[in-house]
Amino acid sequence: MDSAYNQFKKVIHKDSSESASDNDKDSKRRDREKIGFIPTKKGKQRGCTYDCDEKDDTNDSVEAAVAWMFKEEEDRKKEAKETDCSNTEEVAQQASETEDKGFKVLWCKCDSQSPEVRKHLEFLKKLRIHIWTSLSRSQYVSLLKDFVESEFFVIDGDSLLLMFLAEDTQYLNFFYQIECFLQDFTEKGAKYVIVFFKDAEQMYFPYPHFLLLRTALIEHLRRNTSTTVHTEFSSCLSSEWEIFLKQSYPYFIIVSDMGLSCLQTDYLAILIAHSLSKKVNIVLASGQEYDLLRVYGYHVQSLYKHRLFFQNHKQDLKRASEKLVEYEDPVIYLYEHLSLSMKTIQKEVHQTVHLLKQLWPEGSDIRRVICVLTCAVVLKIYNKILKNANASMRAKTKQPARRSSKPLSPEEVADFCRMQCLTVAFLLHMPLSQRAQIRIMKSCWTKQVSPLIKMQQLCMHFALTQLRHTNDWKLDVTYLPDLNDDSLLMNLAHYYEHEYTEGSKLNKELGKEMENEYQCLWDTVTKVSVKYNFGDAFPIRKTSQLFLEWEQTLFRDHEEEIPAIGLISVKSDLVEDYAGDVLKDLPVLESNDPALTSPVKDKQFDELHHWHSGRPLTEEYERVRCNADAKSKDARERKEIQKLQTFYRFYGSTLGDTTSKLIVLQEDVSVNANAAVKKTQNKHKTKAETIVEENNRRLQAKEEKKEEEQWKALCIPTEREIKANLAVGINKLEKFLKTLKSKSVKLSAEMAGLSACLAVWKEHCRKQGNKSKDLSKAVQVMRRIHILLDKYQDLLEKPHLQKLTTCLRLLGFKNLACSLSGQTEENNDQNISKYVIEVGPARFQLQYMDYYLLREERNDPDPRVQHFIPDTWQRELLDAVDNNESAVIVAPTSSGKTYASYYCMEKVLKTSNEGVVVYVAPTKALVNQVVGTVYSQFTKKLPDGLVICGVFTRDYRSDVMNSQILVTVPQCLEILMLSPRCQEWTKRIQYVIFDEVHCLGGEIGAEVWEHLLVTIRCPFLALSATVSNPEHLTDWLQSVKRYWQCAESTMDSEMNFTRKYKVKRKVREQKKSYRVRLVLYGERYNDLEKYVCSLKGSDFAIEHCHPCAVLTVNHIENYGIPSDLSLSPRESIQLYDIMVKVWQEWPRAQELDPEEFVFFKNKVVIKKSDVRKYEQELKEELHKWIVLGQRQKVNELLEHLKPKPVDCSEVEKWNHFSRFVDKLHEMNKLPAIFFM
Repeated sequence: MDSAYNQFKKVIHKDSSESASDNDKDSKRRDREKIGFIPTKKGKQRGCTYDCDEKDDTNDSVEAAVAWMFKEEEDRKKEAKETDCSNTEEVAQQASETEDKGFKVLWCKCDSQSPEVRKHLEFLKKLRIHIWTSLSRSQYVSLLKDFVESEFFVIDGDSLLLMFLAEDTQYLNFFYQIECFLQDFTEKGAKYVIVFFKDAEQMYFPYPHFLLLRTALIEHLRRNTSTTVHTEFSSCLSSEWEIFLKQSYPYFIIVSDMGLSCLQTDYLAILIAHSLSKKVNIVLASGQEYDLLRVYGYHVQSLYKHRLFFQNHKQDLKRASEKLVEYEDPVIYLYEHLSLSMKTIQKEVHQTVHLLKQLWPEGSDIRRVICVLTCAVVLKIYNKILKNANASMRAKTKQPARRSSKPLSPEEVADFCRMQCLTVAFLLHMPLSQRAQIRIMKSCWTKQVSPLIKMQQLCMHFALTQLRHTNDWKLDVTYLPDLNDDSLLMNLAHYYEHEYTEGSKLNKELGKEMENEYQCLWDTVTKVSVKYNFGDAFPIRKTSQLFLEWEQTLFRDHEEEIPAIGLISVKSDLVEDYAGDVLKDLPVLESNDPALTSPVKDKQFDELHHWHSGRPLTEEYERVRCNADAKSKDARERKEIQKLQTFYRFYGSTLGDTTSKLIVLQEDVSVNANAAVKKTQNKHKTKAETIVEENNRRLQAKEEKKEEEQWKALCIPTEREIKANLAVGINKLEKFLKTLKSKSVKLSAEMAGLSACLAVWKEHCRKQGNKSKDLSKAVQVMRRIHILLDKYQDLLEKPHLQKLTTCLRLLGFKNLACSLSGQTEENNDQNISKYVIEVGPARFQLQYMDYYLLREERNDPDPRVQHFIPDTWQRELLDAVDNNESAVIVAPTSSGKTYASYYCMEKVLKTSNEGVVVYVAPTKALVNQVVGTVYSQFTKKLPDGLVICGVFTRDYRSDVMNSQILVTVPQCLEILMLSPRCQEWTKRIQYVIFDEVHCLGGEIGAEVWEHLLVTIRCPFLALSATVSNPEHLTDWLQSVKRYWQCAESTMDSEMNFTRKYKVKRKVREQKKSYRVRLVLYGERYNDLEKYVCSLKGSDFAIEHCHPCAVLTVNHIENYGIPSDLSLSPRESIQLYDIMVKVWQEWPRAQELDPEEFVFFKNKVVIKKSDVRKYEQELKEELHKWIVLGQRQKVNELLEHLKPKPVDCSEVEKWNHFSRFVDKLHEMNKLPAIFFM
């Protein structure tokens, strides 16, 4: 893409430098190219990491450089004006910036000396400085994140066109590149539309070839692809475009910063300025790069200064946009004296289309239609203007001005049109594979033919535009990208001029089908031309005019003889499948060729040096620094090892409350397991087993009694502390509960905590009286009720239930009290009315308890886990490890997915002293954290020279080959896997754990992760919280495992056939499994809520931002609500309330009322899983509103949810940052992390 963009720059530079009609624009073009502010790859490292309006040194230097450039430009203009002797006219003709003097497009433009025009030019200068300063601060970022659903964005159609334009752009190749570009976006899940502004079209009239490509591209995208294309907007300042932005609110717009001409560059600058002012970010069309999962580009963020600039210059921008496109009907000049207007072409095309519809009422292929229309219109118009020009020349008495080139005669134009028809006949019947083999022409069109070709391209543009509005005519537009083939046309012209001059005999070589096709096309051209006669179809060339000439080059071409070369024949199924068709046409060396017989056969190749540096090959890990190793016998080094291990244990103890577990090697696991099975089958217990059980019960009772005494001592102080300070007392109670093991003691402590919290609520209500109450105190009462009913249901007795019922009745939740007790409550006690919460029980739990709501947890313990009861998805992970299976685990952060990795380590440590687990982490910080956790969790007595854990990073290594758990980074593990001297060690690997496996789609180092996942043969665990396509990843990994299953079965069969004796391995053979499980868990432990902070006066206002506020009606209608957009319970209630407020006649309002919702009604303990069902119902209902035609209601709802922040400069925010920290302190939101 970059090469095409650079070539496009050369084309425009060539056009501007060779223009003889506007020297000032030439200088402006050169200056623009000098300081184009197109970021380079170096900008990735030096990209701005902050955005503020403060004019720092960098900003000043950029603006100074731009201002200096414009000052030089003004000086040059003044010198040009002094040397110009001609008077300035009020209306001057401005020529196009094309290099071909035989084709010019002229407009009438106002006097450049008028004050209004001067003011307009001054503003454009200011606009360029503003835009280029902003573009110089662009950041190189990932445009499509792989862990969230893609944001909706817009692609400017003209910028898309400019990305792939080149001097010798061929139609088919141009469309192919654009389709690949868009397909890459689509495959990555991008949601986008393409917009072509109407006013931008007339800027292409000086470049007919590009104008035709633009028109054909619009029609192709509309009719042959599923891409949404908008062409109804006149300009970026139109009211329709404003409405579109407001309704769709794209995340960014892809725009080019350079146009075909100075006018288009300024036009694009206005688009950039307007977009940034509307809080829509800009992505530059140039400099984009791709990998498997992401797209990278230069991103310009919308800032306050952009909105301020637009606000101050809104009228100037509007006038500038109008000035750029206010030209009258342009006039085309061929050969400097043949003139015609665009309206003439449009009128002739319209008449010809009408005639062709009568000849072909059933329609036809778009290539036939465009060919006939173009040839007929060109022939008719050319004859008219040539006839008019000759008549005017005869009428003039003066000698005509000297012309640069003589125009073609009507007969010569007819010859060229016949060749055009023949070219289309070839396009219709010649396969693309044969067209690709035609010769590469080193010729170019003569100066006499070039204007005619541009006129043809203009006619093709107007023909496509006219056909766009013809709905009653059936046309096959499949081959819109293949309207013309300039290379094929050149080959035909070359054939007639140099190889076959007898054009009349060619019909004998065309074949019947091709001859009929060509004859039909030319006959139709003749019929729609009406009163003109341009001759028969044959002979094709009736004149001897040369259409081609040798292209002039700056360097002498040396015709060097190409040596006879060929490929060495290789037999490979993979090569045949991948490049079989290509290899058939390539030369292959014979078996007796010297190139094959000269190399020495059967020579063993041993690579001793690196291919890229020439350095001797050695083990990379030996170069890494190592202070000490467990294998060392030096006393000082062993002391260093002990210090290091002590530090790791201390560091690990700070990361969690777990205690170290002693690992005992189980030599005979299978024997013990079988014995255990037999024992369980015996109905009668042995005397020893009975004694052990009795001792355990005695110890448990003793421990329970000790905990009861401990609680009796702390009960009264804890209750006092709760009454004195509710938050501190509850925290102290919960810490104490974590130390208890007896459920009965825990129940007593919870009941005491409930009584204390209820007393606090009563006291608070008595003090407040009729004033508003702090419901956070009632939340703690309800929270204790939730815990008691969920975790101690089996221990609750009648007095406990009566206590809970009393608490619920006291809070005013009579329906919940009746549901719990099973009785109907009829009397109303006036004494408890002052403690009642004026909110329904379901609404209270969702709106005020929010993150205190309990998750769905299992109550049955798992013998494999001691300190907690694992969830279902966690048990699935443990089952995968027990069965030696691989697994892809996708779960939110802090959800407990890492526990499976430590269970895997424990299993390998118990199995043998030789088995190895490799833990792969992406960063050294995570490596150190894992090592500390391993040392703090596991202790094992190992033979001398072996340790539990080793480390291998680029900076440090320790016990790489003599540890059972190796924690490393991907690059270092790849070194070990590919090292010849480490192959015995790789056979000892039992499991590989990949943490943060989403790095597989990262920008740097992703290929290393892929290499490791492909090369390992043992089971693995792939952990991540941010994989957007886990099913696709799992399928790919499963295909890798199937490959290794097939390969290993083949190798095992060969080895069993050849070897006689089996060698006993030290590492016990594990049961091999090639299955890859996918374990998904999407529930976060805590919901995240978003807030928007804005400066209002001297204070900060922090408003809650509802997740649905970022949506638009169009997004919901076209793509639905994103799956990763989750609501907290409080946000679900807020959404329901706004829905009721917006649509008062909403049919399902009563059904989805929280108090009436089927999963909430009369339910004492509402869990997060119940809230998720309610949330899903609301989302589906919101989408149904649009289906029912309530778009306006949905739009009003979204407007209600949006926060109303106050816009201000970044400098002003920084000046009040300390007050912002004070505000967070007042809200009890500290500590906090600030990203700057």
